[in-house]
Amino acid sequence: MKVIFDTKSLYYLPQYLPVCQELEKRNIATVFVFYESIHDSIIKNIADGNSLTSIWVKDEKEAIEYYEAEKADWVFFANTFPYLERLHTFSKSAQLGHGIGPKASYYSKSSHSMSVRFVEGNYRKQRLESRYPNDEFIDVGFCKMDPILNGELSRAALLEKYQLDESKPTILYAPTFYPSSIERFPKKWPAEFEKYNVIIKPHYFSISKKLYKKQLARLNRWSEFDNVYLAKTEDYSLLPFMEVADVLVSDASSALFEFALLNKPVIWCDFLKLRWNYRGIFSYKFKRRMDQDYGDYAKIAVHAKQYRDLKDLIEAQLSHPEELEKIRLELSEKLAGKLDGRSSQRIVNYLQDNA
Repeated sequence: MKVIFDTKSLYYLPQYLPVCQELEKRNIATVFVFYESIHDSIIKNIADGNSLTSIWVKDEKEAIEYYEAEKADWVFFANTFPYLERLHTFSKSAQLGHGIGPKASYYSKSSHSMSVRFVEGNYRKQRLESRYPNDEFIDVGFCKMDPILNGELSRAALLEKYQLDESKPTILYAPTFYPSSIERFPKKWPAEFEKYNVIIKPHYFSISKKLYKKQLARLNRWSEFDNVYLAKTEDYSLLPFMEVADVLVSDASSALFEFALLNKPVIWCDFLKLRWNYRGIFSYKFKRRMDQDYGDYAKIAVHAKQYRDLKDLIEAQLSHPEELEKIRLELSEKLAGKLDGRSSQRIVNYLQDNA
C-alpha cells in the first residue's frame, strides 16, 4: 500500500505526522507533496529532520499530474482539492482537517466529497452526515493530540530548547490571523508580564502572507523582550508549546480548544480587530464565519473583554486552574471525540481495511 499527503500548507503537518508514523510502523510507503512557497528551504529542513520522503510541485495542476502517475492507494488532503473527480479514477481520497475551532468552514469543507473524511467525535460526525448524507465520515478522534497523549514530548527538554525560566509560569499566546487580537495588544505588553515566560505562536499566515505584514511587524517587536519566545516558521507545531505552557491566551482559534483538551486554563480574547466590512451593519459576515455552536464553545474559557482585563484573569486562572475544569471535560468529547492516543491507529486501520 502507498499513501500520499497533499501538504499545501506547512501547518497541516502536525495532523499528518502521527498518521505517517503509524503507517511507517506497518511498513507502508508514504510521500509528502509540498507546494513551492517563500519558505521552501525551511520546509525542506523540516522534511529532512522528520525523514519524510517528499516531492515538490508548483500548484494543484502539477499535483494531480503527479498523483495520476503514482496511483497511490490513498491521497490525504486537509482542505478541498479541485481535481477530485480525476483523482478518484485511480486513487481514493481522505480528508483530515487541521483544526477543531469554531469556524463554520469546518463543515463547508465537505461540499466536494472525498472518499472518506476522518472526524473528531460522534457529534461532529452526525452534523456532517446530516448535511452530506451520501458521504463517508469516520469518527477517529483528534489524531493531532496523539503525541502529547502518548507522552512523546519532554517538558524539561522543551523548557531548555526554548530557553524558558523553569521557575516562572508560562503563558502561551496563540492568536489566529483573522479575526485576530494581535492588533489590540499594546506595543510593549510583554513588559507587563515580566514574571512570566511568554511564548507567542502566531498562525502561519501571520508570518507568511503579505496581507498580514503589519501583524508580523508587531510580533517581531514583541520578540525583543527578554521573557518572550516568538515561534519561528520552523516551529510549525503547537504541540510542544502546549506541553510546556500553564495557560493559553487566544482568540477565535482552534488553539483554544486543543489546549483545553489538556484540561489547562484558557483565556479567550474578545477584543478583536475586525475589518470595516465585518463591523456595524456588516457584522453578519463575522457571525456567518463562525459555527452555530460558537456560543457553547465559548463557555470553555474565561473571556477578556478588553486587553486591560488580561493580567488579572491570567493570575486568577493560574491560582485556580480547576475553575472551569468540569466544562472543559464535558466539552472535550463534543470537540474532539476519543482522547486515548490511538486516533492514528484507527485511521490506518481504516486505510488498510478499505484500500
